[in-house]
Amino acid sequence: MSAASAVHTLSLAKHYGSRVAVHDVSVTVRAGEIFGLLGPNGAGKSSFVKMLVGLIRPTAGQARLLGRSLDDPGVRGQLGYLPELFRYPPWLSPYELLNYHRALLQRPALGRAQADALLDRVGLLGRGAHRIGSFSKGMQQRLGLAVALVGDPRLLFLDEPTSALDPLGRHQVHELLKALRAEGVTVFLNSHLLADMETFCDRVALLSHGELLHIGAVSAAMSSEPRFHVAVDALSPAARAAIAPWLMADSELPTVTGLRVTVRVDRQQLPAVHRALVAEGVAVYEVEPVTTHLEEWFRSMVEARGAGGRGAE
Repeated sequence: MSAASAVHTLSLAKHYGSRVAVHDVSVTVRAGEIFGLLGPNGAGKSSFVKMLVGLIRPTAGQARLLGRSLDDPGVRGQLGYLPELFRYPPWLSPYELLNYHRALLQRPALGRAQADALLDRVGLLGRGAHRIGSFSKGMQQRLGLAVALVGDPRLLFLDEPTSALDPLGRHQVHELLKALRAEGVTVFLNSHLLADMETFCDRVALLSHGELLHIGAVSAAMSSEPRFHVAVDALSPAARAAIAPWLMADSELPTVTGLRVTVRVDRQQLPAVHRALVAEGVAVYEVEPVTTHLEEWFRSMVEARGAGGRGAE
C-alpha cells in the first residue's frame, strides 16, 4: 500500500450465508481526494463501507485505512462516519451530542466557541442549545455531518450526506466538502445523487452485484465516443443517405424549428458532415457536442452488467 493511500482493500468480500454482498473488491483511495462509490440498490455499497468502518467483519480479503489494519484500534479515532439512517436522542442539544461523541473518542470536550464554529460549518450556528427533537429532517442531517466531523477526522465516510437537504443545503455541503479536501481530509462518499458525484468527486467506483465494474476519474467515466447534435431545417432522403456513415440510428428528434440529428464523428470530421448536408440543400443552424453525464454512464454500465444486485445493502 502506498503511503499516499487512505483506503486500500485487497479482494475484500462479505457473505451472509449463501448470499454474496461484496465479492473480491480491490480499491485504493488516495489521500486527500473525494472518492465516490456508485451502484444500484442492493449492489453492496453499504456493506462495503460498514466493513471499512468496523460495523461488520469481512468474510475474506484485507483492508487498510490510513496505512493501518482494520483491527488497529488507533485508526478508529481518525475516522468520521455519517450513516444513511441515524437518529439522535431528541432531548439532547447539539452541544451535548457533540461532546458525548467527543467523550466516545476519548477527546477533550469542546468549548462553546469550538462547538459553535463546528455548527457554523454545517449551517447550524445559533442552534447549539436547542433540543434536537425540534429539528427538521434537514437540520438533523446537518447535525449528522457535524457529528461526523467532531473528531477532526483524516478520513471521512459519508452515506447520502445531502439526503433531505434543500438546494441551499446541498450547496453548503458541496462547499464544505471542497474545504475539507483543501484541508487534506479524504472523503469517501456514497450517494444516489449522481449530479452531486459529478460535481465534486475526483474519482468514482461502480459496484454491481457486489463486484467492482469500474474505478477511475469522473471525467474518464463520462467521456465517450465523440457525438454531436446537428440542428437542421429538414432532412431529405438524399441528405439522410449522404450522412448515413455518421448518422446514429433513431437519433432524429423533431424540434420547433426543424429537426435535430445526432452524428458520431470526431471533431475533424464535422466539416465533411456540414458539406454533405449543404450539398443536398439542407440548412444547418447549430452544431453542439453531446456531453455524457454520469447518470447516463451509470445507467449504461449497470444495464450492460444486468440490473439489480445479488448482494444486500
